[in-house]
Amino acid sequence: MTDASMTQDADVRPPLLAVALLSASVLAYEVLLMRLFSIVQWHHFAYMVISLALLGYGASGAFLALAQAWLRGRFTTVFCSNIGLFAVTSVGCYLFAQRLSFNPETVLWDIRQPLRLMLMYLLLALPFFFAANAIGLVFMTFRSNIARAYAADLLGAGLGSLCVILLLLMTFPLPALGIVGALGMVGLLAAVWQLRLLHRPLLSGVVVTMAFALVLLGQQTELQPSPYKALQQTLLIEGTDISGQMSSPLGLLTVVESKVIPLRHAPGLSLMAQREPPEQVAVFTDGSGMTVINDGHAEASAYDYLDQLTWALPYHLFRPQTVLVLGAGGGSEVLQARQYGVPQIHAVELNPQMVRLVRDDYGEFSAHLFDRPGVHLHVAEARGFVASGERRFDLIQLPLLDSFATSSVGLYALNESYLYTTEALTTFIEHLNPGGYLAISRWINLPPKDTLKLFATAVAALEQSGVEVPGKHLVLIRGWQTSTLLIKNGTVNAKDVEAVRKFAAGRAFDVSWFPGISVAETNHFNLLDAPHFYHAARALVGPQRDGFFEQYKFNIKPADDDAPYFFQFFKWRTLPEILELRGRGGMPLLEWGYLVLVATLAQAVIASAVLILLPLMILRRNHVRQAKFPKSNVLVYFSAIGLAFLFIEMAFIQRFILFLHHPLYASAVVLTGFLLFAGLGSGYARRLAESGRHRRGVWVAVSAIGLISLIYLFVLGPLFTLLADWPIVAKIMITLLLIMPLAFSMGLPFPLALDRLGRDAPQLIPWAWGINGCASVISAVLATLLAIHFGFRIVILAALTLYFCAAFALQHADAPRVGMKKAVQS
Repeated sequence: MTDASMTQDADVRPPLLAVALLSASVLAYEVLLMRLFSIVQWHHFAYMVISLALLGYGASGAFLALAQAWLRGRFTTVFCSNIGLFAVTSVGCYLFAQRLSFNPETVLWDIRQPLRLMLMYLLLALPFFFAANAIGLVFMTFRSNIARAYAADLLGAGLGSLCVILLLLMTFPLPALGIVGALGMVGLLAAVWQLRLLHRPLLSGVVVTMAFALVLLGQQTELQPSPYKALQQTLLIEGTDISGQMSSPLGLLTVVESKVIPLRHAPGLSLMAQREPPEQVAVFTDGSGMTVINDGHAEASAYDYLDQLTWALPYHLFRPQTVLVLGAGGGSEVLQARQYGVPQIHAVELNPQMVRLVRDDYGEFSAHLFDRPGVHLHVAEARGFVASGERRFDLIQLPLLDSFATSSVGLYALNESYLYTTEALTTFIEHLNPGGYLAISRWINLPPKDTLKLFATAVAALEQSGVEVPGKHLVLIRGWQTSTLLIKNGTVNAKDVEAVRKFAAGRAFDVSWFPGISVAETNHFNLLDAPHFYHAARALVGPQRDGFFEQYKFNIKPADDDAPYFFQFFKWRTLPEILELRGRGGMPLLEWGYLVLVATLAQAVIASAVLILLPLMILRRNHVRQAKFPKSNVLVYFSAIGLAFLFIEMAFIQRFILFLHHPLYASAVVLTGFLLFAGLGSGYARRLAESGRHRRGVWVAVSAIGLISLIYLFVLGPLFTLLADWPIVAKIMITLLLIMPLAFSMGLPFPLALDRLGRDAPQLIPWAWGINGCASVISAVLATLLAIHFGFRIVILAALTLYFCAAFALQHADAPRVGMKKAVQS
């Protein structure tokens, strides 16, 4: 079969299996890049680099639009070449990007860093460019099978999203990268046979050999993390060494031991502490977020340090009989509870590999801490564990779950957290016994941010629980590095206050709030220029709270489940002031995560504008006229559905996290469900297209999307509460059933319009493909910004507005045709 025979799509079937395998490998590659960059760089730069690399799809649309005359008749060669190039560059470009020595910490003052960042964009965009070329070529060549091709694209992507999770459960990220490249080669192998190329056995042998080479390359290469991450800094200490690693989709765990200088990790340890901690083993997650495993065989006095931490306070107010630790980590809080003689200790840990590490690999070292009498370990998501049970506790501990370095410079600003929302704290309070305490510890940042936002959230949660005077239920203390907030299920009495005073004075901690506190009782040990924490707490429990929110230099309004961005503190009006301090140590005050997100959006919009307008200018210069489907309508339609699809997908992933109570399950199930069912919808679109019901099909689909989404906005919350106790398998099945009608409808608009374009304006197909790709990149960033400021409800409503705008654009695209028909009839 020659390329010439491929110019008419009726002569041969489209290579749908190759398209599905390619799409599976592309989506797996995208997810894997996020994991890799989260390990070697900071999460927010990973977000930025991958988002902009996806502009390879937009660049592909521009390329196909401008080169379609040359490509006509060369489908086989170009299609197979692009699949092969994707497979090779997916591994090679990342390995080369690792060698660029990009250092985001110096990007503002080292002129080489922006250049290296730009080169990284270009390198990582190449694999997406080649993959998009291959898929776009199928749309251009097989115009009567666009719906089937798009269905194969979505179904393959859905399987890829599931496969990459399974892959990360079985191997480390870099070997997984080699396997993803090999999967791309399998796609090429399918293309070779589906297109019936000459010398198929020989070509198959070459492709299989290259696939094995990519797998071996991934296994032979090592990650090169940023030298500024906590793990790399720790390894600079003499005698430290990595003694083990475990990997899963939840993170790369790295175990570090020190044979020369003992590791000692006790965040915010009192300056009056007399004893140092026992020997410890450090465990890092993705190169930061350190926790420790304590030697369980040390003498009893070695554990006295656990009484010199701010979160030891509740044990001095009463004697809890049941304690729940949300985030067991290496077990320090469990060990602390045992030191105070708590008979029943329940500990929740999300990552099963962390449990295995403490229980099995270091079971002897920790004296089998998690298997001691009275200790009950649960592998679960913290909030889900509490919400789905009826058990109540005397004390619920929410310890430090992140690192000080990343918290202090706003690197978690893009991270959704359902542990620190108003609804989460309300749930925790409801599961306290009368007189029980919820204890939450945070890092101290100056000016104060985390602690004040937590205090404000606690006030809102108490009010939501029906408490009239929240200030009577709260206690706040701080040390030199950490703070601990206590929320009591009951009023704090005089006996409690006296115990707080005694505990703080004996350890040089400052009391910032308890009922009836005076300013003279604050700011004694860890001196600030003013008692900022006290003044803020006073304002937050008083009638001037809203005014304080507006006047404060950072965003400390409570987070809620609709906008769960607890770590987003940025305010635009504070930016000029911070920039003026950049030469005097003010740069750490910048909320890097948020600013990187805004910069990503700006770059994506500019790049997309170029990629969309350049082909339009060339097409206009070449006098490409298209009365049947105006270019403005093409632009509006495919931009709108590109934005809207991801808006809804991202918003409902967040909704279902609260139902499945596990980010891994939610992401895998919802993403796979959306893509698979949308693929089925695209397959059904072929029937509508063959009968010429493009416009009607789009209106029915958009109406269904609007109706279902609005129903879900009001129904899902009560439904999830009703089904909270159901087993996880049943919840997954219900999730898929709920996703099915929405995703099926969402799979219709793109193939219906593209099929219509193939009939009326085939030369605009690659341009529409590029527009949709650019819009999808912008959508991911814009949805996050909208959710931060307005919540996911607004994101969903914005998506519905966009879908209806797209439907109207298609409706009005018929106007020229109707006018022409009337003119002919007259």
